[in-house]
Amino acid sequence: MPQPKEGHKELIIAHVALGSNVTSSSGSPKITLQEVKTAVSCDSVDVVAESRFYQSPAFPANSGPDYVNAAITVATSLSAEALLAHLHDVEARFDRVREVRWAARTLDLDLLDYGGLVCPDADTVTHWAQLPLDRQLKDTPEQLILPHPRIQDRAFVLIPLADIVPDWVHPITSQTLQSLLSALPQAEKDAICPLN
Repeated sequence: MPQPKEGHKELIIAHVALGSNVTSSSGSPKITLQEVKTAVSCDSVDVVAESRFYQSPAFPANSGPDYVNAAITVATSLSAEALLAHLHDVEARFDRVREVRWAARTLDLDLLDYGGLVCPDADTVTHWAQLPLDRQLKDTPEQLILPHPRIQDRAFVLIPLADIVPDWVHPITSQTLQSLLSALPQAEKDAICPLN
């Protein structure tokens, strides 16, 4: 993996999922994601790796146009909360509006992992990870949850992540990324198609 720029102190490596399925003011979903690397980069955040782009069916099924998905790795001096706030600011620059859960969106940036941090604790992460789908539609946590509680359920997240950190290990379950992918239905994985 490329190394972060020199001169930074106490950098944390974090992984972020990218998705778009609606045209933003920048252009098509693919163009939007192409511009995200530059938009995310700042004095305290360096993008050090990026996956290929993938076309993925909308989730839940039939909830909108297909997505363009990707993942990036960043080296950052920001706290997890400050990094998430920065990602939300970037989403807003690309016209993201949060009105309906899992609605079509110009840009979605999900903080997946922040240096292996478990936040606020393993029990809370597990609670949100095991929440039934009907509850996921209605309930949202009021605090930052890390690692992302549904990372293990989503091929459209794991497949791009495998491009850049194939040796990633879930900080709570100790499962490798490859074992998480192996546990998902083959049809779900087959629906994720590389675009480049």
